[in-house]
Order: sequence, then structure tokens, then C-alpha cells
Amino acid sequence: MTFPVYLGFGLFKLHPHFVFEVVAYGVAMGLLRRSVKSDAIPLSQRSSVVVGGLIGALVGAKILVLLQHVDLLGSDWRGWLLLGLQGKTVVGALLGGLIGVELTKKWIGLRRSTGDAFVFPLLVGTAIGRVGCFLTGLSDRTYGTVTTLPWGIDFGDGLPRHPTQLYEVGFLIILGLLLAWHRQRGLPSGRLFQLYLVGYLSFRFVVDFLKPDFQPLLGLSFIQLACLLGVAYGLRQLSRQTVTVS
Repeated sequence: MTFPVYLGFGLFKLHPHFVFEVVAYGVAMGLLRRSVKSDAIPLSQRSSVVVGGLIGALVGAKILVLLQHVDLLGSDWRGWLLLGLQGKTVVGALLGGLIGVELTKKWIGLRRSTGDAFVFPLLVGTAIGRVGCFLTGLSDRTYGTVTTLPWGIDFGDGLPRHPTQLYEVGFLIILGLLLAWHRQRGLPSGRLFQLYLVGYLSFRFVVDFLKPDFQPLLGLSFIQLACLLGVAYGLRQLSRQTVTVS
């Protein structure tokens, strides 16, 4: 397999990252529309929450990708700015979207939990997007460190690496099945999102040790530090909800 794996035939070939990103956004938005149909939140308020979340996700994705690659600032500041324009991080988008939603809820006076409707759209959209990351190869910067394991993938530099993108796809499938099972059992409003937040960010914190990222603080990258903050927030919300229910 030669990376990137372009999709199409002859002259009509499209970059895999573009194709899967468009599909991921389309599928996620379609699932979100289905989720909010049975939502008790008024449409006007739900629309404001979605817009606030999207703006927060965009800002968060850009800020965190710049921090993640801040080591390039001194040696290749033009490349660093270009990375900021073109790059994005799922963790930054997730946490930025969370902040955007919470700020919007305060602005419009909405106190009800709104996160559950986003869970499965996020899971499916992220999994689809990671397939595009895998097919893109080295330029996507989501590959893993060198490994001697038999499933190591040569993304184009002659070195077998952990296919961390596929690890994430597998984890998202498992997490989705577990959350679907929990949802059938009946959960208090908001808990599904909190479980998703803690589960996904915990996975990202662990799997990012397999990535050759800049790790300036205690051997941790900025993405991992953001994951720790997100997990702490999620656990705090879960504990508060447990106390309230009991």
C-alpha cells in the first residue's frame, strides 16, 4: 500500500483525508439531526447550543494544534502557521465544543444537559475521520512510533509504525457498543456524554504515548495535558450527578 491512498480512477482522484472528512461531517450532522428530533429542548435553544458548540470546536481545534506543534515555531514559523490553518485536533475540538456549549447555555439561560445528543454523532464521525487519517499517511501526523510488532505499517518513510489511527477506530467501536448498552439500561440526563468524555479522553491520553509528539511537560504532550483536564472535569460531573441521584 502506497500512502496517501487516493480515491477514484484515472484523473478523477481525491485525497482520502478530504473525502473521509466530508463524509464524517455529513454523517455526524445527519445523526445529530435524528438525535435532536426526540429532544425535549426547544428547537431555538438547541440550534443556539449547536452553533455555540461548532464555534467552540473550531477555536479549540486550532488552538490545541498550535500548542501541540509549538516546537516548530522557532525553526519553521511559516510551517507552524500553515499547520494552524490546515490542521486540527479531535481533542481540541471536543473540549472547545464543550466550552462553547456551556457558555451558550449560560447566555440563553438553559440549565438542562445537552450533551447526550452529541455522543453517537461524535463517535461515528470520529471513527470515519480516522480512516481518512490512516489512508493519508505521514502528512497527517497521526501515525505512531516505530514498532517491531507484526502489524506495524510503513506509511512511506520505510519504518514500521503503530497504526494508532486504527487503534482509535477499534476503541471507538467498543466504546460505542458499551455506551449503547448503558443507554438501554436508562441513564440520568447528561451521564452518557460524561461517560463518553471520560472514556475517549482516557484512551487518547494513553494512546498518545505511542505517537512521536513534542512532550514538553513531564513527558506529556499538550494534547495529553488537555485530556487530563477533560477527564478531571468529566469525573467531577459524574461524581456530582451520583451524589445528586443518591
